[in-house]
Amino acid sequence: MHKKKILVFDDDKTLLDVLTMVFFEDGYDVEISETSHDIVERVTEFRPNLILMDNYIPEIGGTEAIKLLRTHEQFNHIPVILISASIHIVALKNESKANDYLRKPFDLYELEQLIAKYLK
Repeated sequence: MHKKKILVFDDDKTLLDVLTMVFFEDGYDVEISETSHDIVERVTEFRPNLILMDNYIPEIGGTEAIKLLRTHEQFNHIPVILISASIHIVALKNESKANDYLRKPFDLYELEQLIAKYLK
């Protein structure tokens, strides 16, 4: 059985380290990126089952990266969870066409439950 793949975009190195460990322990294959400008290339190469996208990330930003990804029909089936500390996170989620959102700071258990919802 193949491991489910999670692609994480965030510029917080500490958070990336924690998420990599947690997801690895949960049995997922994880890849990380500190920028979002190359989202189409990263998704094409890694073929993730789920994407976690920070909104405030260098280059084009999370919502713009998700919009760019959504212009490619072959990737529309991939669930994207927007993560942000913004008080406007619901509007950002809707604008970007992300599937869901999680407000920072978040509880790891809450994140794991949200991921399990999409990676059944």
